[in-house]
Order: sequence, then C-alpha cells, then structure tokens
Amino acid sequence: MSASESAIAKDANDSGLAAKNPAKRSRALLIVGGIFALAALAWFLLWLFVLSTRETTDNAYVGGYQVALSSQVAGTVTAIMTDDTQRVEAGQVLVKLDGTDADVRLRQTSSALAQAVREVRQQTETVTGADATVAAREVDLRKAQADLKRHLPLVAAQAESPEVVQHMRDSVAQAQAALDQAKAQAKASRAAVEGTDIANNPSVLQARANFRAAWVAAQRNTIVAPVSGYVAQRSVQLGSSIVPGQQLLTIVPLHDLWVDANFKENQLRHIRIGQPVKISTDIYGGSAEYHGKVIGLGAGTGSVFSLLPAQNATGNWIKVVQRVPVRIALDNDELDKHPLRIGLSADVTVDITNDKGPLLASAPQQPPAETAVYDKVASQADAEAEKIIRANLGSSADTSN
Repeated sequence: MSASESAIAKDANDSGLAAKNPAKRSRALLIVGGIFALAALAWFLLWLFVLSTRETTDNAYVGGYQVALSSQVAGTVTAIMTDDTQRVEAGQVLVKLDGTDADVRLRQTSSALAQAVREVRQQTETVTGADATVAAREVDLRKAQADLKRHLPLVAAQAESPEVVQHMRDSVAQAQAALDQAKAQAKASRAAVEGTDIANNPSVLQARANFRAAWVAAQRNTIVAPVSGYVAQRSVQLGSSIVPGQQLLTIVPLHDLWVDANFKENQLRHIRIGQPVKISTDIYGGSAEYHGKVIGLGAGTGSVFSLLPAQNATGNWIKVVQRVPVRIALDNDELDKHPLRIGLSADVTVDITNDKGPLLASAPQQPPAETAVYDKVASQADAEAEKIIRANLGSSADTSN
C-alpha cells in the first residue's frame, strides 16, 4: 500500500473514533452526575433525619460539688480519721482538735447556769417572804389605829393625857411607814421574777445562752463530714494549729454529678431545657453511655466570667465565636453502675427534635444541696441545758410566779 493510501485509511479510522467518543463521554458524565446526585441525596437525608435533630460537642466536662471542709474554731489537730480517696459518710468524724480549753469553758458556763437557777429560786422565795412582811406590817398598822381609836374618847373626857395619845399617833405613823417600806421591798423583789417561771427568767436565759455557746464550741472540736463522698486535697496534718475558716480537706460527692457542655453560640438556637442528652466518656472506652437531660443554660459566655474578661471596645476587635455552658443532669442509677470523676471530658449529643421547651428556668428549684448534720448540735445543747435546769429546780412543784 502506498503512502497516500495509508494516510487516507488513518483519516477514516480517526473519524470513526471521533464519532464514538462523544457517546462515551456523555455516559461518563451521566454516571458521575448520578453519583453526585446520590451523594447529595444521601447527605440531605442524613441532615434531615440525623444532623438536624441533634447538636453535638466534645467541649464538655463532668462537674460536681466540691465541699471544702474547714474548722469553725481554733485549735491543735490531735487526730485525723480519713485520707485522700477514702469514702466518708455524712456525720462521720474526720478531724479532732484539742478540747481542753473548750471543756474548761463548758464547765464554767454549766456551773453559772446552775447558779443562775438557784439565784432565781432564792429571789422567788424572797418574794414570798416580802409578801409575808407586808401582811405583818398591815396587822401592826391596824393594831396601832385601833389603839388610837380607843384612846381618843378618853382624851376628850380628860381621862387620858394628851402625851399618850400623841405617842399612839406616832405609832400609827411608824406602822404606816413600815407598811409602805415593806410594800416597796415586795414590789422590788417581785420585779425580778414577775411574769415568768424560773426556766424562762432573763438571768437563767442569759446563762443558758452562754452554756449553749460553750457546748457548741466544745462539740466543734470534733469536725464531721457534712455530706457523704470521697476525700480529696487533704492538707491538714497532725499537730497543726488551725484557725477558723482554714481549709482542711475537700469532700466530693460522686453521686449527684452533672456535665457542663460548652456549645457555640450558633448551636443554641434549638437547645431547650428538658431535652434528652446522650453522653459518652473516654474512661470506659465508649462501652458506657450515659443519659441525661438539659436542666439549664448559662447566664453568660465563658469569657464574661473569666478572670480577665475580654475588652471588646478597645478598637482592636476580631469576632470570636463564643461558647455558653449548658448544664446537663445525669442519671444517678447509671452513675452508680459506672462512676465518673469530676473534670473528665465528655462527648455530648443533645436531641433537639422538640425545641418547644423553655429557654430559661421559670421558677426556683429545690436546694441543690443541704445537710442536717449541724442541726443536731443545737438540739443536743438545748437538751443538756434542760438537764442542768431541772437538776437545780429543787423540790418546787410549781416554778411559776
């Protein structure tokens, strides 16, 4: 075949390929377009049924109460009954202080209370004696008046000397003065005890208050746990001299924990109080999932409450997306099965399907934490004071005046 014939055949082949390539190119474009369309549809369905119904963040941390235990009185540490990582129960003795000075003060106030009761008893008896004196002086006055009345007719009949009658008049005046003095003394004696019984006399109440304060101070030399939990940050040492308010250790209750999830401000649009939440942590390698609910949203962003808040009005301003803490309550039953520690990081997923709930808390809630440990101290002090008062009332059946 000549060179011209070869060139003609090559041109014919190229023309055939050129006719076939557009069809292949169209099919390839259709396939690629279909793939992108399916991907877009899958992404839309994922957003519609999954991503649009939840908000997630890994900027979340487990929180809990940190009860800092301190002494209410000054003293020297004589015993430490617990240590870090140990569990303590509410009311359990944790630290003891030297109570010598407090015991001396308690004995002094105890005897002062007893003495006050006895003094009021004595004042009550003095009132009785003063009333008897008044009655005696009234008898003396009536007798003097009767004697004068009998002798006045004798003076008129000149059967009695005027000097005798004048002497009788002086006796009547003296008896009247003695009666007035006895009434004044009885009134003064009655003023100290009138209108109250012995136990409620102001002197007894004052002594009782002093005893109560001394008794409470003596009990405070024994420092007890206000709540149940685990000990952390123990700094108290044996023999240390401590002052009121000095932190000794920290108790962390690991039962009532929560999670503070810091969501970006553009994620808060559909987050509401009461929405269900799923939480996972790294401590169990993802094998434990916790369930909770949103109980509140922070009143401000984290930067506002920082030690050195940003001053955005300086002029050198760059917009930074802020985060707001969202408080999430955990299920205590799940916490009992898989205990957590405060400060652990967490991944949080909030179900925002129902976004009709409140954005802010509408009413005050019950106290988040309280203890009745210290209530017993006051009641025990009152019981001890009652014992002292009853022991010094004597055999008086009626202590009222």
